[in-house]
Amino acid sequence: MRSVSIIGIGQSPVGELWDRSAREIAYTAVTNAMEDAGIEDADALFVGNMLSGSLIDQEHLATLVAGYCGLYGIEAAKVEAACASGAAALRVGAMAVASGFHDVVIVAGLEKMTDTVGKDTTAGLATAADADYEALHGVTFVGLNALIMQRYMHEFDVPIDAFAGFSINAHRNGVNNPNAMFQEAIDLKSYVNAPVIATPINMMDSSPVSDGSAAVVLVPTDRVKEFTTGHHWGSVQILGSASANDTLAVHDRRDPLSLLAAQISSEKALRQAGLQREDLDFFELHDAFTIMSALSLESNGFARRGEGWRMAQEERIGIHGDLPISTMGGLKSRGHPVGATGIYQIVEAVQQLSGRAGANQIPHARIGMTQNIGGSGATIITHILGA
Repeated sequence: MRSVSIIGIGQSPVGELWDRSAREIAYTAVTNAMEDAGIEDADALFVGNMLSGSLIDQEHLATLVAGYCGLYGIEAAKVEAACASGAAALRVGAMAVASGFHDVVIVAGLEKMTDTVGKDTTAGLATAADADYEALHGVTFVGLNALIMQRYMHEFDVPIDAFAGFSINAHRNGVNNPNAMFQEAIDLKSYVNAPVIATPINMMDSSPVSDGSAAVVLVPTDRVKEFTTGHHWGSVQILGSASANDTLAVHDRRDPLSLLAAQISSEKALRQAGLQREDLDFFELHDAFTIMSALSLESNGFARRGEGWRMAQEERIGIHGDLPISTMGGLKSRGHPVGATGIYQIVEAVQQLSGRAGANQIPHARIGMTQNIGGSGATIITHILGA
């Protein structure tokens, strides 16, 4: 197996992009990544996406995007793993390069979520849950996370404002991200006074519905110098990549307050990389809801059970903290175009590791971890990247 490196990144702004079609949004990300990498063609394009069939009536998505970007005669395929579709596509692309099947692969994430009315988008997102035993009974995705958060607050006697630090940190970092949907800081008062969506989750606990696309270019590590001569910024290596699953329905889990797939996939990825969690300089976690931030920190071994929220409250997750998270705003501030989120995480990690994160740059960042969650923890994909 060959080692794989990233030599190009691209992204579109995240937001309610009503004036742009899905193919146009993807074009921005893919062509920017190709320009960043200095390539004019590729062997394959893999697109992570969850909702194109249900929300914009467009399957056969990767071929559509490839053609719109002028990429003909190549392999093109859509990859779906609910909200983890972006990271799943990256794994497919990385394995294609590592195996030797392809030498230059573009991986994109794409989602168009705001052209439909709220009930249709909510129904689409609910397809990431168990259709027979969760969605059929009317529970929404916000509702599932609300139930998990209620149980967490009850079991560990945690007040609602304990989660505020996650949102405050994300928005503080999003201020300096020109591609973020929300580029405005919030404070504790903003959090506490936010309208409730599903008790106890309020607007500041939840990431927004949004449109966006991000892309990366992959090549074998031993060929990086062929593409990175001149003034190119260099490359970032994929040191570890692992995916793990859990039960689709939350009620089927032995412990609904533990993300078993997060623990397993991060342990596998770190083992591949020959690293320990103490070696990580930052962690781009999947903060679709603040409760998921707390559970992610605990399940990955950064905090004890029931105490992940303390890392936010004690401001240990900021750019200069013990373990920076959501360094460019995360899902909460940058936005969460579900099928694209995993690639946005990778793009932002590459920005950190190549010294291109601007005002949000983590000093001397060398190793980063990204984790993309599908469903309420049913599919979790972890990547370890190294400068």
